[in-house]
Amino acid sequence: MRALPLLSLLLGSSLTVQAYAANSTPEASEWLNKLAQAEQRQSYQGSFVYERNGSFSTHDIWHRVQDGKVSERLLQLDGAAQEIVRVDGKVQCVSGALVSGVTAPPDAAPRMLDPLKLMSWYDLSVAGKSRVAGRDAVIVTLTPRDQHRYAFELHLDRQTGLPLRSLMLNEKGQLLERFQMTRLDTDDLPSDADLSASAACKPIERVVASTPQAVAGWRSDWLPPGFELINSSVRRDPDRKSTISSLMYDDGLTRFSVFLEPISDNSGTDTRTQLGPTVAVSRHLNTPKGKVMVTVVGEIPLGTAERVALSMRAQDAQARQ
Repeated sequence: MRALPLLSLLLGSSLTVQAYAANSTPEASEWLNKLAQAEQRQSYQGSFVYERNGSFSTHDIWHRVQDGKVSERLLQLDGAAQEIVRVDGKVQCVSGALVSGVTAPPDAAPRMLDPLKLMSWYDLSVAGKSRVAGRDAVIVTLTPRDQHRYAFELHLDRQTGLPLRSLMLNEKGQLLERFQMTRLDTDDLPSDADLSASAACKPIERVVASTPQAVAGWRSDWLPPGFELINSSVRRDPDRKSTISSLMYDDGLTRFSVFLEPISDNSGTDTRTQLGPTVAVSRHLNTPKGKVMVTVVGEIPLGTAERVALSMRAQDAQARQ
């Protein structure tokens, strides 16, 4: 559910703020602030439909905010049961096809929508009103200022600010991803039983995130404007007997990750794929540390991901100090 787990730019002066805000509306900013607050304060339960690449799935969701702790459980209702349980944004367990034997990505700090920051990279506006899941909604659009990110159309519940529908669109206005609530109940607080994982939900191996200053021995010579390193980690893959470095970048709304793994001369192939909004680009690189396979995964355009992959450079310990 993008808009719920859905986000450091310091603006130089009030003149800069005014220039950014000229293409955005105060009303849109107010609605995004309401969304950010709803994510941390509003309990609910309901059902939603998720569409990507022409494929649909239906899900139940329980979301409870209690004593400052945000607990959430999602259960896919189609085909083999797939389940995720999260506490304060950190995945506790997964089931079904989600259990792939791969450790979880490093936990990053929960994202809070920051309209002021987003105005630097998106034009924010209120596009009208709608009705979703029997509830009145306000339509907020986020239009990117460059070719390195996608557009969003958010239908926010007029009463609570919760997202009722979220559309991700490419530069041609084509739909890449849809999230849409079909039922939303904000009156009944999810119970402990609702939020309890089933026996099939397997705990995942935690990967402890490093601080952005500990860059796992790698840096990027080029990043899309507005994207910042938010964490990095190094882990050992026992199956392949290699060390994989990972770095995660964020622009306040969208994230992508970069994985770097040492390889032998002829192992692996360059790939360039896209499934809905998610791209995966892998490239061989020759570095002072030897040959590595760089893979960029995230919801950014293919060309942007490829440019990031080719910009990765080894960084020695002295440069990191």
